[in-house]
Amino acid sequence: MFGLIGHLTSLEHAQSVARELGYPEYADQGLDFWCSAPPQIVDTIRVKSATGQEIEGRYVESCFLPEMLATRRIKAATRKVINAMAHAQKNGINITALGGFSSIIFENFNLAQIKQVRNVMLEFERFTTGNTHTAYILCRQVEQASRQLGINLSDATVAVCGATGDIGSAVCRWLNTRADVAELLLIARNQERLQALQDELGRGKIQGLEEALPQADIIVWVASMPKGVEIDPTQLTQPCLLIDGGYPKNLGTKIQHPGVTVLNGGIVEHSLDIDWKIMSIVNMDVPARQLFACFAESMLLEFEKLHTNFSWGRNRITVEKMEQIGEASVRHGFRPLLLPNPN
Repeated sequence: MFGLIGHLTSLEHAQSVARELGYPEYADQGLDFWCSAPPQIVDTIRVKSATGQEIEGRYVESCFLPEMLATRRIKAATRKVINAMAHAQKNGINITALGGFSSIIFENFNLAQIKQVRNVMLEFERFTTGNTHTAYILCRQVEQASRQLGINLSDATVAVCGATGDIGSAVCRWLNTRADVAELLLIARNQERLQALQDELGRGKIQGLEEALPQADIIVWVASMPKGVEIDPTQLTQPCLLIDGGYPKNLGTKIQHPGVTVLNGGIVEHSLDIDWKIMSIVNMDVPARQLFACFAESMLLEFEKLHTNFSWGRNRITVEKMEQIGEASVRHGFRPLLLPNPN
């Protein structure tokens, strides 16, 4: 059995979803209540592979909200993630993906040092961040959506914003060795990590956001938006492909210009309907067929009976592991979300 640990995008969103799912005691509560609310299994999921194999999973709502980080309720946020992991393990889930902020919180606050939650000894091999599959899907979106827009990668400049993160660095490795990209621009806050990445790749220009974006034919955004920063679409190359790999997906509403195409990054489509409620709640366009690539990773590991933390730690994603999960992704009927066909 596979598991998905997720969370909602805001307090307001959480209140409306609680009402919709039949949790009225959660629906009218403020942030303090959500800080203490326990994790809940709110959905049972059945997925059929293109091979005919069927698996079952559970969606665990962590009750984490991004406002907890914004209001510096760090202990509440970390408790949410670790409690949700313990809840998944107690319910016999073999492999669980940490979705959205869950994996970021786990890494940034070193939750691997917490070995026990009450009477549960955490078995970290039961969990995966899903970042390897996310990075693979982002790279396939770069390759395939650029073709849709008539952008030739061998002539293109690709900017990766958040290049030193777990997903961003994996995207850079793939683009460096598996895609014929003319120029790679590396954008991140930590200059020391940027230099280390540039040394590893043997290429790539380290640049700031304002300098890099106007040069880029393709922008892969896998970072949080810095406060006060706005992207002026009129300053971008036309045409420009902007792949929004963050969560929540909001660049499409912020950047609207005929010459700039925004694609929701790290999203996969499945060839067969998935029986679940949760993707309609997080506003997927086609909820029965679309999901986050990180969630799909736990499904793929269950299909393949690879009950292991396939994606774990920071900057350990190799191109070979991306290819391995990519082959499983194709085999079981997943494909990257692409641009709508104009016809």
